[in-house]
Amino acid sequence: MKDTKKFLLAAVMAAGLALSACAPTPGTTAPAGSGNAEAKPVDVGIIYSKTGPLAAYGETYYQGLQAGIDYATGGTGEVNGAKINLTYADDGGDPDKAVTAAKDLIGKGYKIIGGTVVSGIALKLAEQAAQNNVLYISGPAATDAIQGINKYTFRSGRQSLQDVATAGSFLDPNAKKVVVFAQDNAFGQGNVAAVKAVLGAKGATVEAVLVPEGQELTPFARQLIDAKPDMIFVAWAGATSGTMWQTLSQQGAFDVATVVTGLGDASTFGAYGEATPKISFLSHYFPGASGTEVEKKMIAAVEKAGHKADLFTPDGFVAGQMIVQAIKQGGGESAELMVGALEGFTFDGPKGKETVRATDHVLEQNMYQAKLVQKNGAWTPEVVAVIPADEVAPPEKR
Repeated sequence: MKDTKKFLLAAVMAAGLALSACAPTPGTTAPAGSGNAEAKPVDVGIIYSKTGPLAAYGETYYQGLQAGIDYATGGTGEVNGAKINLTYADDGGDPDKAVTAAKDLIGKGYKIIGGTVVSGIALKLAEQAAQNNVLYISGPAATDAIQGINKYTFRSGRQSLQDVATAGSFLDPNAKKVVVFAQDNAFGQGNVAAVKAVLGAKGATVEAVLVPEGQELTPFARQLIDAKPDMIFVAWAGATSGTMWQTLSQQGAFDVATVVTGLGDASTFGAYGEATPKISFLSHYFPGASGTEVEKKMIAAVEKAGHKADLFTPDGFVAGQMIVQAIKQGGGESAELMVGALEGFTFDGPKGKETVRATDHVLEQNMYQAKLVQKNGAWTPEVVAVIPADEVAPPEKR
């Protein structure tokens, strides 16, 4: 997220894995010397929020994943003659539940794990990947903490530093004080660190107002206004987004400073109220943002399945592309070989040319400045500017 960024918490413990299924995935040329028509299926475990506070994000990730694997395998459901067997587990937004699911999958011999929209869960799954020598490809979770955390961990979405670097393109040269308004969780804290790293480096003083889960928002909105910022950076995700924006508007936050935030999913487009034209939006993605042929195929595939592409559809789609690349070039058994297959991997994704940086596994990708405009009685996003991947790439971590 943030993303109005998005993410976290809650849910009930239920260790059961769900929905073991063969995803439609197309195969390509077998490596030299393979020649096995009855190749052993490759098991891939996907841990995502089917339920919980971020279930809507999890659903779009899931839809994108189906389309991405289908696209990357040419519709066969196979790589080098081997079926990709996807097993899904619901993390419910709960790190403990996610870890239990990961241990179960790894115990059954799974060498590839993917998923989660929740930053705190991504960190826990990255730990499991390192401890058990398995490949982990995180989903929309934006925390910068998984950048370079270990050699087995990658991501299929953007990260907070890329959001903040995009926000920096809105920064007035005369702005002296930036206040981050965010949830007090891994996602929000990560955004604070990113703003300090990026905008603080440009000479701005950076402070934060962090809101614990379940707290009344008005006192925090007053605290934000009393800080007298030149620019407000909002990092928020999940079901309380509409209430948060309404509170900021009611308390007059838009009258005291420039407000920059990440454009959320389609359900949030009407949630900003009368302040909508006043907000400067950075954007990870919205349908039609890139106009690439790959994006068009992604959108068509998702619509054919009866859904609509949204904010995190590309994160699932790219995960599918990365999983297929890992299996195609590295096989499905050796995490070491699969890591090598992904490091430096450059490919045409839904947002254009994307590259997995070899040194720390940053996923380099274009970002966007956007605005919401009225069309046919509804708020609709439009691209204001494309911010090239190299201009928002996070500092290298070795």
